[in-house]
Amino acid sequence: MARFTGINHMAMVTADMDRTIAFWRDLLGCRLVTGLGHPGYRHYFFELTEHDMIAFFEWPDLDNCPEKDHGVPVKGPACFDHVSFELASQDELWELRDRLEAADIWVSEAVDHGFIHSIYTFDPNGIAIEFSVPLPDVDIRSTPVMVDSEPTALAREGADPVPGRWPEPDRFTPPEEREVYPGEGDQIRQAAKKKHS
Repeated sequence: MARFTGINHMAMVTADMDRTIAFWRDLLGCRLVTGLGHPGYRHYFFELTEHDMIAFFEWPDLDNCPEKDHGVPVKGPACFDHVSFELASQDELWELRDRLEAADIWVSEAVDHGFIHSIYTFDPNGIAIEFSVPLPDVDIRSTPVMVDSEPTALAREGADPVPGRWPEPDRFTPPEEREVYPGEGDQIRQAAKKKHS
């Protein structure tokens, strides 16, 4: 059975890669570890943790989805491309591909992305899923690479966050002012207590 090691990357979309770099790299502090493509088609990856990344396709004619409250159901267009789950080995990638084919579920051929090998399929809900295995000889986190034929202006600044692009807070919320609003936390805590009693 496949051993998942984490989410390799979530693939999102943007119409403005530089605005996305400014937010994810410079404001949130996620390193830009690789960029693929050329004007009209870019695919850039930001490091979230030592195992997890978020990636963005740049599609210049994209219309952003309207903002909606988190968790509120939506009817109509939604903004998501695919999520990539990381597997522990090449053998597991091929075993999983064989299992999907045996179950008569469409699965792609294995694709070499230069730093990962991947297969693609869809879950029963139509969610696009990728399964990826990192290649041991190419570590884009320790050695970021940019192979976009014409990197965006902010991508040319490098992998690491650029200080000073965003204003610093005037003040941080002290512990005595940190108010947490109730969600479903009490239900979770009570159910957890019942299981342990």
